[in-house]
Amino acid sequence: MSFGSLFRVRLPSSILMTHVFVYGTLKKGQPNYHRMLDAANGKAEYLGSALTTEKFPLVIASKYNIPFLLNIPGQGHRVHGEVYRVDDQMLKFLDDFESVPTWYQRNVVRLEVKEWVGKPDGGEAAPSPGSVTEAFVYNTTMYQSDWTTLRCFESYDANGDHGLKYAYRETRD
Repeated sequence: MSFGSLFRVRLPSSILMTHVFVYGTLKKGQPNYHRMLDAANGKAEYLGSALTTEKFPLVIASKYNIPFLLNIPGQGHRVHGEVYRVDDQMLKFLDDFESVPTWYQRNVVRLEVKEWVGKPDGGEAAPSPGSVTEAFVYNTTMYQSDWTTLRCFESYDANGDHGLKYAYRETRD
């Protein structure tokens, strides 16, 4: 057994980084949420809702109308989403699904907790509303220059009033 399998990496804040913040098609009720529930992909446990402490541009772009969180802190809006605790298998699946590092990169983001329903990590108290926590987020520094001029959203909904129909992977050419 290697030492790597015995330990998990903790950020300086001592938060076990198996938390992932989703803001787009992986949220409850959205087109790819079923992927979070598929045991073949690994385990994902819904912990609660949160919003980024910093503003980021959340845009709908490409011919497939995909939600992209542009890694441009300070622009756009504080973005609303969901926090999940995922196992290593799900994290690898999400990296592949999000095309890391081609389209997205996985970075740490600070979040303000809105609601927390999940069990706390190993003896720590569950975060209370208004407190700050950290999680991984999939955002991108690779985008077309005109994406910075697109409408920014606080929250993504595939069926929102934006009129941009999401193209499922199965139907893409």
